[in-house]
Amino acid sequence: MCKIDSRITEGGKRHRVRMTNMKEVEFKKPSYDEWKEASIKALKGKPFESLFTKTIEGITLEPLYTAESLMAKVDGKLEEQVSTIRAMQDEDVFSVAQAAFGDSIEEFVAQTEDSLERGNQYVTIGKVNFEWNKHALQQLATLLEKNPFVINVVDPAVLNVFDYIENKEVTGFILSNETQAIPDFPNVRKLNAYIQDVHYQGANAVQELAIALAKASELAENKDFAEFEKQFFVSFAVDTKFFMEIAKLRAFRVLWKAFALAYGVEKPQPVKIFAETSLRSFSKLDVYVNLLRAGNEAFSAVLGGADVVTVYPHDIVTKPTNQSIRIARNVLLVIKEESHATRVLDPAGGSYYIESLTHDLVKKAWAKFVEIEEAGGYSAYVASGNLQKELAEIMEQRIQDVERRKTILVGTNNFANAKEEVSTETFYEVNRIAKPFEDLRQEFKKSPINVAILTYGEFKKIKPRTDFVKGIFATAGIIAEATEPFTDVEKAKEWLKNTTADYVVFSAIDEDVKEVIPALLAAKPASVLLDVAGKFDEDWESQGLNGYVFAGQNIIEKLQGIQDTLKEVQR
Repeated sequence: MCKIDSRITEGGKRHRVRMTNMKEVEFKKPSYDEWKEASIKALKGKPFESLFTKTIEGITLEPLYTAESLMAKVDGKLEEQVSTIRAMQDEDVFSVAQAAFGDSIEEFVAQTEDSLERGNQYVTIGKVNFEWNKHALQQLATLLEKNPFVINVVDPAVLNVFDYIENKEVTGFILSNETQAIPDFPNVRKLNAYIQDVHYQGANAVQELAIALAKASELAENKDFAEFEKQFFVSFAVDTKFFMEIAKLRAFRVLWKAFALAYGVEKPQPVKIFAETSLRSFSKLDVYVNLLRAGNEAFSAVLGGADVVTVYPHDIVTKPTNQSIRIARNVLLVIKEESHATRVLDPAGGSYYIESLTHDLVKKAWAKFVEIEEAGGYSAYVASGNLQKELAEIMEQRIQDVERRKTILVGTNNFANAKEEVSTETFYEVNRIAKPFEDLRQEFKKSPINVAILTYGEFKKIKPRTDFVKGIFATAGIIAEATEPFTDVEKAKEWLKNTTADYVVFSAIDEDVKEVIPALLAAKPASVLLDVAGKFDEDWESQGLNGYVFAGQNIIEKLQGIQDTLKEVQR
């Protein structure tokens, strides 16, 4: 049916209306230049370049990706890139590897058996609080003989389990930064390019990919490549940068084909990728946000084509519970059974944005890999100190981005609950970018300060600035009480003279700040620190102003500075 006539009644009159089938409607496709022109108008004076974002990998994200721009970037080889990714992946559906924990081997076994009955597919050994003695190893061996497994070598003693396994055909992965000598088990992959260590030192996606290849190069040394690839796998921690992480996993498959070609192998076997959710962005504060982070990471791992995936519980940093372990497992089960993502091979394939990111990562990572190889290989690069220096710089940038709120950690550096207590318990600790804020809360808990916000002017105009200040102090566990807005300078001065607060922030619109702050500084008691909400070029510090509270400021440095200054004043 193309067109129909429909009679309707309106105001007692009958009208004949011509209805058009939407399938017949065609919209003109605007060119990139037309879109750019419309964008510039919408920006209202801001430069068009403000729509571009540079990632920590040095990749510039564009506001719009088109088929034409993508084909130009990949030199018309998009089909080759996509087909390579799909050829290097032999698993249509990822496997669930839910990590089990426990204070005893009995608890670990019970937890594992329960998870296997409820959708888990791998016996996955996480951090445990018991020794791997003979009794524990024998019980573990019974599990491993019946199920595929992932052994995360936190304690090397766990590897003694192979002394108790009679079935030499067991299958599994050994997650370890060191090569493990486990003979007579041909289906156990033990040559692992373990990337989690550099990930938690701050590595970006380009560095992780290059290091994975460099580690693979050392592992392949003096080995037949066909035998090597049967034992090899790469393990990544997947961060919260959704599209970048999808592209990272896809890029490794392209890189793997190029890597194999360097060994004269034109048709390598599909490479195995193990992925686990990253704890780098996890926080002890507002821990349920960690569940959202883990879900984001798990979904990107699946869309990126990981073969085996582990999701860590949202409270893993403090200590997981049976409920949190179950929720973590169900994250993957929901993705597998309800998202339909597993019904499509390479679901991210063909996306202009993701294909562009994939290409950029391949190009940059291969160049970095060549640089490492020319320096003597991975071990030599580490020994030179260059790798540690590079990772330290990236980690410092990550920390700075969090402290300045360029990177938002909900519940930690923004939208924080000032009343929340920071847990002192630590079960699984890695380098986390939330830790400076957790430590800050502990510092202010030991040395609390009384903070007030002196508001001035019309409430609705100063509310956003006042709420911003409250949010800054909430990150340190401080409740900053705001006054009712003053409109009389003399009354504001009187309040400031009589306040019991140790530290006061003046919140007003810019015009009122410039008019009122000199009078407030003249009336301020010497024992009270006074800051202004906002950033100004005026020379008020010489008149007694402590400083400013503004967006883009390093929150940690600012709040620690206030605390240090108050200690000096109180002396």
